[in-house]
Amino acid sequence: MTDKPRVVLGADHLGRVLKDTLRDHLIAKGYQVEDMGVASDDAVDYPDIGFALAERVAKGEFPRGILVCGTGAGMAICANKVAGVRAACVMDPHSAERAIASNDAHVITFGSQITGPEVAKKLTDIWLASDFQGGRSAPKVGKITAGERRLLSQPASE
Repeated sequence: MTDKPRVVLGADHLGRVLKDTLRDHLIAKGYQVEDMGVASDDAVDYPDIGFALAERVAKGEFPRGILVCGTGAGMAICANKVAGVRAACVMDPHSAERAIASNDAHVITFGSQITGPEVAKKLTDIWLASDFQGGRSAPKVGKITAGERRLLSQPASE
């Protein structure tokens, strides 16, 4: 990737310190970063941040976003509920690279209780340096998009 994408970051109170570390790391590398919070250790529900960040990615305000909570799972679940967003919880170099290369994930998530700051920086660098490869993955991502559209057009069951 020749031009560095704009990146938006968000975290709940459990992920704040790791999010701040990633923000500073990305700014030092020349990325334009927006920090959606949180800025304190006061408890906040992760869905509030996860949905807000994913909606901004879905609207095209940012091509990539990073979310941090205790495990990364809750944030990934929230982001994946937003139409047009694909999020992946990454924990190792292979999953970080394949999140975008195979799955065209716009958002990655980290668990601050699982992934240390140096590893998270490395995984973020790998993800941001990678691009969607298309090829055999393109029809699969297309099926995800088609399935999302089909399911969103169905009335919700009670």
